[in-house]
Amino acid sequence: MASYGFLGLGIMGKAMALNLLKAGFDVTVWNRSPEACAELIEQGAKQGKSPKDVAAQCDITFAMVSDPEAAKAIALGENGVTKGIGEGRGYVDMSTVDDDTSKAIEAAIQTAGGRFLEAPVSGTKQPAIDGTLIILAAGDESLYQDALPCFEVMGKMAPYLGPIGQGANMKLVVNMVMGSMLTAFSEGMSLAQKSGLDANQLLEVLANGAMANPMFKVKGQMLLDDNYATSFPLKHMQKDMRLAIALGDKLDQPLPTAAAANELFKQARKEGCADQDIAAVYKVVK
Repeated sequence: MASYGFLGLGIMGKAMALNLLKAGFDVTVWNRSPEACAELIEQGAKQGKSPKDVAAQCDITFAMVSDPEAAKAIALGENGVTKGIGEGRGYVDMSTVDDDTSKAIEAAIQTAGGRFLEAPVSGTKQPAIDGTLIILAAGDESLYQDALPCFEVMGKMAPYLGPIGQGANMKLVVNMVMGSMLTAFSEGMSLAQKSGLDANQLLEVLANGAMANPMFKVKGQMLLDDNYATSFPLKHMQKDMRLAIALGDKLDQPLPTAAAANELFKQARKEGCADQDIAAVYKVVK
């Protein structure tokens, strides 16, 4: 029976690892703050001592951390994955990073004798809990095939996108569009209310037209309730917007809408909304 590691048990990683456990997979977990492992240990997971330790004993190790710096630290650090992986074992980084970070990790994993796949996800806390994430995989195709049974538990869709960097790029494009839509939506909600319109009626009109989508429905209610309980931390969206704009710079692609949206997310971070949900960008719009 294959064994699986999972590194990083935040809002997303914890839910994803729990789904693997519930599906009967043999899972070893590690988190920088060990107390985050407690619930998974109760559910039958083993606890690893370090990323190195987990990668050394598991056939495939998954990771879900916050940003490129954390991704590189967990993979390339003194007790990182590269120090334990080898003999064709696999490492799947599901964090949202830029393509250069993915390529650097891939090179180090391959040098250490392992296989690497990037697999960032589209989806937030509830899809992670429900196992309905969209997993954007790229890299070693044999590892993709080996990891597919796990992807089918964690997500509803897991396309293979080709060489390393394409998964990262797809995720940045998706989140760039989402962030830009959310700022425009926030402006519309604010304008509607200031002009005397009923915001609930605006949501109803949007829900029945060409722009109907789950994000407007869920985030619209959050704006009306002034409740920004975190599903996707705003600081992570701003990081993704920044990385997408940097990709645009590299490819000489103008991104004026995304750049303007990014400034609103930066302002929201400055005003203390970093750890609140991405919907909190509404606070600076209104």
